[in-house]
Amino acid sequence: MSAKFRNHIATILLFLSSALLFSVVATGQEERPVILVFGDSLSAAYRMDEADGWVTLLGEKIKEEGLPFRVVNASVSGETTDGGLARLPAALSTHNPAFVILELGGNDGLRGLPVSHIRQNLTQMATLSREAGARVVLAGIQIPPNYGPRYTAPFASQYGEIAAEMDLPLIPFLIDGIPQQPELMQDDGIHPRAEAQSMILDNVWPVLESLLKEEMAAES
Repeated sequence: MSAKFRNHIATILLFLSSALLFSVVATGQEERPVILVFGDSLSAAYRMDEADGWVTLLGEKIKEEGLPFRVVNASVSGETTDGGLARLPAALSTHNPAFVILELGGNDGLRGLPVSHIRQNLTQMATLSREAGARVVLAGIQIPPNYGPRYTAPFASQYGEIAAEMDLPLIPFLIDGIPQQPELMQDDGIHPRAEAQSMILDNVWPVLESLLKEEMAAES
């Protein structure tokens, strides 16, 4: 056997072994239960590197804690509850999530859409997620006070009401503690800066951690 032929065989074997290793790693990742974050620009790393967003930080936190879950971010900047409801079935079918963090409604509120309509859509999305076998975590949103208390109060309270009616874990206000510090907000006064994304994770993690550990205990 010539040296050239042996080198050719060695190259082929190296390629096949690398491909097999990649396949094993990818399969292992695919087998981990999915946490689907389904939201709008607050979860889509708006005007920042995706690596700086709270959803990426969540994935890193889960890895650090050694928890057997992976995070998929299906958030879209500018998304409304109408848009979310339209695309949710495909997301559920594609990712088959064990958990859905539902974070929508803010863009509806900024457009002054009826709270009853927003609430109906959120309820329907939570129901669809449950029917697909996912546990739903609802993330509460508030809108700026200049919309007036007659609108902002029922808008904010709908999240707690939906959570109570459907027995859903609730993150009371996704970006709690951030709008009160203007230096942590982007120029639009709506979106937190990259420096504040860890604070969003701090609002999410206490609610989610207990659910993940419950899930692991139930599976063991």
